[in-house]
Amino acid sequence: MEPLRSVTGSRRAYEARPGRRAVVVSSLDELRGPVTGTVELPHRLFWQPDRRIDLDEPGLLAWMYETVLTEAAHSDELRAWLHGPTLIGLWPQLYLPRGVRRAWEEHHPALRAREIAA
Repeated sequence: MEPLRSVTGSRRAYEARPGRRAVVVSSLDELRGPVTGTVELPHRLFWQPDRRIDLDEPGLLAWMYETVLTEAAHSDELRAWLHGPTLIGLWPQLYLPRGVRRAWEEHHPALRAREIAA
């Protein structure tokens, strides 16, 4: 597991929420998580007794991405639960803390371009 780090090359660390830095992977190609079926998020990411999520439900897929992007403390969590092409497609509609959105868009300009095009 990689240590917590801010966005590479960033002049400042962006926060997912107060006291927690936004975590970003080096390349969107690293994100190879599930895209269909039912998954169960670990308790560390989602604190409910029933942590199962049906990824075939579009609203739930986007919600899971919002949760993982906001709560991830390590890039391994991002790699395990997110999928690069799916993230790009969902990006414009995701409701994210400002620090998370800025960190990801600063490191991955393709996301910012996708948002502008949408």
